Amino acid sequence: MSGVLELSDLTVVRGGNTILDSIDWTVQPTERWVVLGPNGAGKTTLLQLASATIHPSSGRVKILGETLGKVDVFELRPRIGFASTALGRRIPANEAVLDAVMTAAYSVTGRWNEQYDDLDVRRARRVLAEWKLDQLQDRMFGTLSDGEQKRVQIARAVMTDPELLLLDEPAASLDLGSREELLQLLGAYAASPESPAMVMVTHHVEEIPPGFTHALLLAGGRVAASCPIAEIITGERLSQLFGLELVVSTSEHGRYAARAAG
Repeated sequence: MSGVLELSDLTVVRGGNTILDSIDWTVQPTERWVVLGPNGAGKTTLLQLASATIHPSSGRVKILGETLGKVDVFELRPRIGFASTALGRRIPANEAVLDAVMTAAYSVTGRWNEQYDDLDVRRARRVLAEWKLDQLQDRMFGTLSDGEQKRVQIARAVMTDPELLLLDEPAASLDLGSREELLQLLGAYAASPESPAMVMVTHHVEEIPPGFTHALLLAGGRVAASCPIAEIITGERLSQLFGLELVVSTSEHGRYAARAAG
């Protein structure tokens, strides 16, 4: 089976510094991946490659059957859903929530002179309802709480029925209630067979939603481990990754927790 994302001997060098080094990684259509690693491990750069935002220094990136460098990225990017704090900052504070989601149809932030039909409006409203945002569709984006803004970013990312969904720290900075509400929604979305392949970057195992199937551990720009999630989110693996003895526990609902030993 061809992967929706295939990285082969991939290296990224910026300013003389190697950010990613000799990465080999494949994501299949039914897989949901979490990417973990210390600060500076290359996680965000990995998502930038997967979203066709940047090109590698060497190696091959194949996204949805298309090779980066041989494809029009402006035709490829609408097939990829991408939610990140950086992208969220580009949404105008005075943009209506409905418009913030609907503009994904044109891969723009900030509604201007685009023309939308009834199908676009209905689709945006349905997605907002799925992410429990339908009561906020007329609110300005800048007036929302952090948790609401994060959900709007994800709703925007799934607006176009993407074939690959990328999430860069979707639960970062959220309070406990907002985090748990978001993880419930993400877990339900990940469990649906109709959902696309998913890749989520996080710093905390507590933020891994149920239903995620695989994990990639990055350290110093290289792959430390890559396999099914139950084999990789362990005290031994994470202790090696973060250079600190850690104890990892798992709940009956498929959630993880980690703390320092002792």
